[in-house]
Amino acid sequence: MLRTMIAIRRVEEEINNLFARGQIFGTTHLYAGQEAVAAGACYPLQTDDYVASTHRGHGHAIAKGVNIRQLAAELLGKDEGMCRGRGGTQHLSDLNVGFLGTNGITGGFIPIATGSALSFKMKGEKRVAVSFFGDGATNSGYFHESLNFASLYKLPVVYVCENNLYAMSIHVKKSTTVAHISERAAAYSMPGVTVDGMDPFKVEEVMNEALRRARNGEGPTLIEAETYRFHGHSKSDQRLYRTREEENIWRSRDPIEVLAAAMTENSIATEEEVNGIRESVFNEVRDAFQWASSLPEPPVVDLLQGVYS
Repeated sequence: MLRTMIAIRRVEEEINNLFARGQIFGTTHLYAGQEAVAAGACYPLQTDDYVASTHRGHGHAIAKGVNIRQLAAELLGKDEGMCRGRGGTQHLSDLNVGFLGTNGITGGFIPIATGSALSFKMKGEKRVAVSFFGDGATNSGYFHESLNFASLYKLPVVYVCENNLYAMSIHVKKSTTVAHISERAAAYSMPGVTVDGMDPFKVEEVMNEALRRARNGEGPTLIEAETYRFHGHSKSDQRLYRTREEENIWRSRDPIEVLAAAMTENSIATEEEVNGIRESVFNEVRDAFQWASSLPEPPVVDLLQGVYS
């Protein structure tokens, strides 16, 4: 869990630096702060289970097992990326590890995950589809139509709402009438549970129960993980809608630092061992992005052939 969360954070820091230097184009949506949700939810998954992500998807990709070197190459538009550099940050995909991909449309992957679960059931497979989305997506038609369909046919799908309080700049209390998004599960006759999204073990615990239900033919579950993104919605976001005091409160609950401290305090690992994990991951991520940066740029003609073929 600790290694996965540190890897996600380090990759996000590298992406942030590369974007600032103009080496990654367009925009990017950083996952820092929400690592415990991806780590806890993906830990009990099988390789052939599917994960459908969001526009903020690097963390889900890493937690599901995407190779960091290939991820770095993809983000830098290199041919060695998992999508040969064509996908970029908004369209990552690696079916070899069950990662359906990222998606720039709010809630856009919710029905796709639902359809994947339908295919698993029709084939009699013991596989599960997991759909990640933010609190803003729960006000979309995709969300409500998918949950209704999944419940009707008892599909093996788990819906994970990462409630980081803000849909871009709108606070969840200004956009949603229920106190907890998990309450919306009741309308579709499925379990709904709210969990501390800053604790990977609590996320894993509720995920295990949801997976048990899904694999046993009992249908879908809605999990609301309460979490917080440390950065803005995207690179252009100056975070004028929230206070620095609020940010500091949530940063004091940094899931990486909380887990690292708990491990040393409870003699699960020494401080030297924790620092060794940090250094190992730092070197792995640094080497991956240095390798990806050193790769040749694909010829323009190859890029066009990839688009039009």
